[in-house]
Amino acid sequence: MSDNETNDDVRTDGSGGGIVAPDDETPTWSERKQRSQGLSRLTYEYFERARREDQDLRQESDYVERDVLAFPAWPHEMIRNLALTSFFVGMILFLSAALPPEMPNAANSGVTPAIILPDWYLYWSFGLLKLGPLNPDLSILGGQKLMADRTYGVLANVVVVGFVAIVPFLNKGSARRPVEQPFWAAVGMAGVIFSLTIAALSIKNLIPMDSHLLFDLTFLVPIVAGTITYAVLKTMREGYMFDLNRRYYRLRPPK
Repeated sequence: MSDNETNDDVRTDGSGGGIVAPDDETPTWSERKQRSQGLSRLTYEYFERARREDQDLRQESDYVERDVLAFPAWPHEMIRNLALTSFFVGMILFLSAALPPEMPNAANSGVTPAIILPDWYLYWSFGLLKLGPLNPDLSILGGQKLMADRTYGVLANVVVVGFVAIVPFLNKGSARRPVEQPFWAAVGMAGVIFSLTIAALSIKNLIPMDSHLLFDLTFLVPIVAGTITYAVLKTMREGYMFDLNRRYYRLRPPK
């Protein structure tokens, strides 16, 4: 085979003078619509039409740019990240110099503080240790509890942390927006609200509210918040899918 005949061969990378022949076995528009429903149909149509338009572009031009170019990590991305890091570090140094924290009185080892609390980011765990009222009294044990309230609180921490750890394995969907999976978005919202309410329960002696009412709201508010979140996202889902389809057909109108 000569060099001229080699150059006339079909090139599949978009370069040269060759083109990719259209696929005659591509299903028609009505056939593609009948294959599936909903978002799966939309995805199938998107890739099918993208492939066909790619073939049309190769027919119209001798060369089609196929690589998406981006900024290299060095020096563009590195310089930007260093600039942002320097700015935030400078702000922290400025605030620490201009507004130094006030040092409290020295701790007295002979006096127990009136209120003992952990760091704020552990309030939720400290609140789980105060779930003694939920520890059931068993009549078969003479009205005694099966385990101590402190042990019950530690077990509650294990259950909550275990549930948080197992959620990624339960939800294997590919959704990137809460509106695409309202149920799991509602579960996440209920979990966030519960972390706030259980943290408030841990400092109930500092909140001007009846302790029994605060205990009830600790579990009621997350359920209400999760239900409202699910209802709102479920209502928005139909409009979201309509906008997604309209945007898709606006970018790629049917031929």
